[in-house]
Amino acid sequence: MPPEKGDDELEPGEIPGVPRPREQTDLLGQEAAERAFREAIGAGRLHHAWLIGGPKGIGKATLAFRVARHLLARGDGAGVPDSLALPPGHTVARQVAGLSHPNLVLLRRQKAPGAKTVPTQIGVDAARRALHLFSATSADAGYRICIVDCADELNLASANALLKVIEEPPPRSLFLIVSHAPGRLLPTIRSRCRRLALRPLATGEVARVLRSLGPAQAGKLPQAVMSPELIERAASLSEGSVARAIDLLDPDTIGVVDEVEALLDQGDRPDWRRALKLAERLAGRDADGLYATALDTVQRRLAAEIAHRQGEPPSRLAALADAAERAAKAAREAQVYNLDRRPVVLSLFGA
Repeated sequence: MPPEKGDDELEPGEIPGVPRPREQTDLLGQEAAERAFREAIGAGRLHHAWLIGGPKGIGKATLAFRVARHLLARGDGAGVPDSLALPPGHTVARQVAGLSHPNLVLLRRQKAPGAKTVPTQIGVDAARRALHLFSATSADAGYRICIVDCADELNLASANALLKVIEEPPPRSLFLIVSHAPGRLLPTIRSRCRRLALRPLATGEVARVLRSLGPAQAGKLPQAVMSPELIERAASLSEGSVARAIDLLDPDTIGVVDEVEALLDQGDRPDWRRALKLAERLAGRDADGLYATALDTVQRRLAAEIAHRQGEPPSRLAALADAAERAAKAAREAQVYNLDRRPVVLSLFGA
């Protein structure tokens, strides 16, 4: 297991104490996706650009690095490989973990030299620096691989820079493009990629990953707090995402989820004293994360209700959709105008 990362060493999207995708050698629950790569490699028809889509925290980037390690270490080979796994002590595995392999580049958001913050988008300069790999000769006539993590953060200029290279790629080039929402990418990028949709993990698979985390991991919670009951509850609420489950490995966060769901279960006659107590708690300056959890819980509940009631009259479904939109609008306005959160929270149950 790699040493624990300090907060100042975290990269965008990382979780303290949890191995980065490039350090993670195990891939859980995505056997079908790996098989698609194994069969393409074995048939000698590996497409030059793959769009790996699916919700956050289900192993998309882990799969991309797993494919990259295999090809950088073993190439195409002959026949369908039994596995894309590479021992963690292998030279290539160590190079990939350290991003030091000469034929691999990771295109991501990254703090510029001298900057104090990480940009919210992948800029065109970062894209051009990364894609320079494909204008040079391969270090050993092997694959040159670019992993984009994640493509949702490309701006228009950087997306077009990527498009230009994948339109006319050099021989033995491979682009592994990770996206949480592939439908939002440029149609021209999507059209040049083989699309691979990863499925959310099963609850048991998420729980297995959580149990594998050490005492200083999962948001730095002490091992004593990571009780079997909390792990199972977090996994059950994760919707197949390890990242979401780790966020839920916190008694306060789970407590807010349970309280919101209990109030929603009361229908149009919630316990207003209980709701007000929750609103007071979520209005605090240090409650941003819990407030976001409450809003997310309501939206997920409404989405589940709409899906469950697909056979009901359109007017009833429209009422649910309207409630979801009004809740989201109130939350947006409170954030934009820095309004008191308490009326927003109370309105969630009034709706």
